[in-house]
Amino acid sequence: MKNKNIIGLEVENSKVVAKSLNQLLADHQIFYQNLRGFHWLILGRNFFQLHELFEKLYNEASETVDELAERILMLGETPLHSFESYLNNAKLKSAENVRTAKESLDILNQNMQSLLSLVRETLVLASENNDEGTVAMMSDLIVKYEKQLWMFSAYNTNID
Repeated sequence: MKNKNIIGLEVENSKVVAKSLNQLLADHQIFYQNLRGFHWLILGRNFFQLHELFEKLYNEASETVDELAERILMLGETPLHSFESYLNNAKLKSAENVRTAKESLDILNQNMQSLLSLVRETLVLASENNDEGTVAMMSDLIVKYEKQLWMFSAYNTNID
């Protein structure tokens, strides 16, 4: 039993999956902060719609961050937990001084496409390492992000 963690998965396999989850965690923290900035700084005729949308999205991102960190802990590893570690590990870039609907939605779409790609990679990795809990979590995120991307792209086609 020494080579298995508390939830019965191989320790070495779990390390591999946790590393990918930590990458997702770092990127989700940047995504979360980007959304906060969009929420605070948005201007223009779509202000009310987008202000509410960005608040909804950053609340969802906060929940995802918590779920990712808890999954990493379940796998017996330590989640990244400092701003420095997020910035050093994230592939997403932080967005600053974004005030227009078009720019914020363009960045939102780019961020979500990047997250979706990484979630898919993590799903494959988890599957290869017999981690069905992480597979289920990634599957749920894929469904959610695909729908959101479709909706954002439909909305963004008529934004100035």
